[in-house]
Amino acid sequence: MTVYFIGAGPGAADLITLRGARRLASCAVCLYAGSLVPRELLAECPPDSRLIDTARMDLDGITAELVRAHQEGHDVARLHSGDPSVFSAVAEQMRRLDAAGVPYEVIPGVPAFAAAAAALKRELTVPTVGQTVILTRVAQQATPMPAGEDLATLGRSGALLVLHLAARYADRVVAELLPHYGPDCPAAVVAMASRPDELVLRGTLADIADRIREAGVVRTAVILVGRTLGAEQFRDSHLYSTTRDRGMGPGDDHAC
Repeated sequence: MTVYFIGAGPGAADLITLRGARRLASCAVCLYAGSLVPRELLAECPPDSRLIDTARMDLDGITAELVRAHQEGHDVARLHSGDPSVFSAVAEQMRRLDAAGVPYEVIPGVPAFAAAAAALKRELTVPTVGQTVILTRVAQQATPMPAGEDLATLGRSGALLVLHLAARYADRVVAELLPHYGPDCPAAVVAMASRPDELVLRGTLADIADRIREAGVVRTAVILVGRTLGAEQFRDSHLYSTTRDRGMGPGDDHAC
């Protein structure tokens, strides 16, 4: 049988993909992150399914449940918040399933940064202003960052930064980015993106840490820093330009 790593989306139950919802409805066992995955999604599971909250489980315990379900002949939904490709701790679960000979598939979900951009009503890549987005985090009380991936180094690019798991450390984020982005650089925080209690804070690097502190935001939030957040005067994309050659043949790239 198969383990399905399913991206549950950023928080709103209706932001799971159709494929994810259908797989969830077909699995006899579901392991879910109870502190992050909306409870409404569990209603998609079969009425007699075994539901396991992994919020207080370690990797050994989670792996044991996945292997056990496989041995019992059950498909398993491993429900993760956001998208499994980013900050999901899926890689080490896959490694253990490979060692145990348990097959698995990955079903993508809507990532938190995409939900945050929607809440801000912003495109994160804007012609002539910024075409690069860096997804990262800080290493405080977590696995150390690899060499060269500290904020000071990443900040030299001037790209839009999206920081996960960093709201508690906003002062540090600001201190490391100020030399590269300047105090007037637009910044924003989106907490609980897509949920009923979603909170959006807008500001600049000069005041965003104070706004985070005043709002009491400490978790389930992303911080965004970059010029595209405030871009108003910019050239239209070449994608819809009247000068663009639209005589592309089959297989040609969709140039933008």
